[in-house]
Amino acid sequence: MRSRPPRLLAAALLAATAFTAVGTAEAADYERVLNGKFDSGSADPWWSSAGVTNRVTGGELCAAVTGGTTNPWDALIGQNGVPFESGQSYTFSFDAHAASAQSVTAAAGESVSPYRGIASKQFALTTTTQRFTFTFTSTLDFPDAGNGQVAFQLGGQAADNTICVDNVSLVGGVKPPGGVNPNPTKKVQVDQVAYVPGLPKRATLVSTATTPQTWTLKNSAGTTVSSGQTTPKGADATSGDSVHLIDFSSFDTAGTGYTLSVGADSSFPFDISADPVKKLRYDSLAFFYHQRSGTPIDAQYVGTTYARPAGHVNVAPNQGDNNVPCRADLACGYTLDVRGGWYDAGDHGKYVVNGGIAAWQLLNSYERASRIGDASAYRDGSMAIPEKANGVPDLLDEARWEVDFLLKMQAPDGMAHHKMHDAAWTALPTRPELDDQPRRLSATSTAATLNLAAVAAQAARLWRSIDPAYSAKLLAAARKAYTAAKANPAKLADPNDNVGGGAYDDKTVSDEFYWAASELYATTGDSAYRTDVTGSQHYKAASLSRAGFHWGGTAPLGDITLALAPNGLPAADLTAIKAKFATVADQHLTAMAQMGYATPYDNSTDGYVWGSNSGVLNNAQVLALAHDFTGAAKYRDGVFEALHYLLGRNPLSTSYVAGYGDQAVQNVHHRFWAKQNDPTLPIAPPGSISGGPNSALQDPVVQRLLVGCPQQKCWVDDIGAYSVNEVAVNWNSALAWVSGWAAEKAGGKPTPGSDCQVRYDASKWQDGLSAQLSLTNTGTTAWTAWKLAFSFPGNQKVTAGWSANWSQAGRDVTATNMSWNGQVDPGKSVHIGFNASGGGADPNAFTVNGKACKLA
Repeated sequence: MRSRPPRLLAAALLAATAFTAVGTAEAADYERVLNGKFDSGSADPWWSSAGVTNRVTGGELCAAVTGGTTNPWDALIGQNGVPFESGQSYTFSFDAHAASAQSVTAAAGESVSPYRGIASKQFALTTTTQRFTFTFTSTLDFPDAGNGQVAFQLGGQAADNTICVDNVSLVGGVKPPGGVNPNPTKKVQVDQVAYVPGLPKRATLVSTATTPQTWTLKNSAGTTVSSGQTTPKGADATSGDSVHLIDFSSFDTAGTGYTLSVGADSSFPFDISADPVKKLRYDSLAFFYHQRSGTPIDAQYVGTTYARPAGHVNVAPNQGDNNVPCRADLACGYTLDVRGGWYDAGDHGKYVVNGGIAAWQLLNSYERASRIGDASAYRDGSMAIPEKANGVPDLLDEARWEVDFLLKMQAPDGMAHHKMHDAAWTALPTRPELDDQPRRLSATSTAATLNLAAVAAQAARLWRSIDPAYSAKLLAAARKAYTAAKANPAKLADPNDNVGGGAYDDKTVSDEFYWAASELYATTGDSAYRTDVTGSQHYKAASLSRAGFHWGGTAPLGDITLALAPNGLPAADLTAIKAKFATVADQHLTAMAQMGYATPYDNSTDGYVWGSNSGVLNNAQVLALAHDFTGAAKYRDGVFEALHYLLGRNPLSTSYVAGYGDQAVQNVHHRFWAKQNDPTLPIAPPGSISGGPNSALQDPVVQRLLVGCPQQKCWVDDIGAYSVNEVAVNWNSALAWVSGWAAEKAGGKPTPGSDCQVRYDASKWQDGLSAQLSLTNTGTTAWTAWKLAFSFPGNQKVTAGWSANWSQAGRDVTATNMSWNGQVDPGKSVHIGFNASGGGADPNAFTVNGKACKLA
């Protein structure tokens, strides 16, 4: 798990409640306590108060209690969210024993102020296990996942003691548990944000009708502008709905406030516009500045609502990240300065294997745009971050914040520590600057080391022309890490290292070896790395399937790099990699055509899993790359279908992206964006994506609310529902990649064609450069005149040029032909150049006569 549930500790819980009440109403046999038998080995969702440590041992929950407390309620273990119905009978029973005989109190009541009690009873424990039971009638009402609580009061003892409980049960009430999602839904499900002009526009009607129904499309004034008939599709097992398809693609007039209606049922409003997805490109990236550790989050970039002081910089009560030791049991003998990086998710941990794929995805978004797309969208000054005027593309600046942290996690022997986080779980909410927990390094691992090797090698390639010294540092770290990983090929993360942070254990690392070797080979061309790439079981996209990729399955990341970055692999092998992407993309499209809510997600094996929305987005990346590799429009359309699902065309009528849509997620599981628990704190900022449906129901809130939910409906907008509603850097990196790609394809910028190719070579010195460019006509028609256009990412200024008429306005540069070189026949090239002052990254997107060119 990435985070734990809130610890709603009532210090004086039920202190005034000492009565035992026997109910007269007949209770139903509904079990209201979760995980009362502890058979899984986990204590969750049982919490413990200060001075108490919970551990499951031998199938029992054993609480080690520090002595010296005055009152019974000074030491507690308990469970929140327990439902009660006023006037109904309940039987509370459990097995218990103690290391030393003492009395404990079993209690039921309210978990928050005013801490009203329902019932309590004291029991005398001995060293022998006994069964205890008492029955009472509830005097209060609390819904599933509300403020009801059961607890054991273990304090009031002078000496330390250990109390163990098992087979804890609370049976009673007449309302069946869960089964109803509290989110209101519509019958007409649409993307609540926008449909892009010129692309397919589809919606879903929830209806049991077996015949076509009439739909109408109305503009913001309520005037009908289009109508048609639905297509019945019948039962949709994944959503539990009976559905019809609405296709209104023929209407293509841009505007705002459109609604779709069938009979008396209307959709949420939406736009027909490319603007929202272009805005989402930047809002999804803004998430990472919000998540930065070790620096103030400044109001000038995020607004006053989201501004906060720096977290974990050794300002009390923080214990800081500048000299973090290893876990005590590891005795590594050193500390590391691991300030910076991104907080991984809703807690304050920082994890190499999750930060690795997130950083890679941002860097790959830039590299892809540089080589076959339009990277000008990420130029310096494009994002609201402190580095926006440093001459480096802003997307790279943001990624570097995490890349530098990954470098700091490298141990002296070249291995990388798997993660670092608090020694114990913090309460919800806890602002970063108020976290008082000690910080600890977990052990090094092969997986983390290969993440470091892969991302550092990738970054070295991208910074080679921007900052050669930094590039060299990155490559040295990558080589050292890869060598260390080969010397330690099976040092796996401990699956039980989950106190204070998620375990992120990974039993298979052959995929990370392939990914790291691919990045190192693409950057260096070294034969040793090539051998490891071509000899891998994952070579030529062998592991790519509808299951996609994720932090624990990274082989396809290597395939993507090999397909995009120039390298010396055989052309036939590279063609095979690209063909595999098209093959898997076709499988997605075939499956999507049968769905009530089309989305590229394979639920055939494990259902919808933790972070399913990131799976949707990573598969959308596969579709996007299939479009890049083939040019087929069907793959582009599949990407936008995935976005439509995430932005509201789903069975919960919910946009999973905060700030986008009339019913968008707000109460994500996060220790600062925690308005649901503390009205002085904010909701999730725009562009943050929720983890999404998880049919395994892995937290107490969803276990209480969503029993029996269809897979796509196993989600709720609740801060305590961490298994469905957390945020994470690797989920937002997927959203940033896909929304950036979609924004590029939504219009307003030319897309790469086959009519031109540009080669750009520059020699640089301090505050200056000299560039040579070759423009090749790769089309079938001769150019009789040409105009080259590009933008500098930094502060470069053309001072002189040759073989073209050069001009510059701001960062935008144009060059037109001279009288003698305007004619360029197919297959021929023209060679031009310039000198410039200033510095920054090389331009990476060029057009000739308004058409985007491929880079040589």
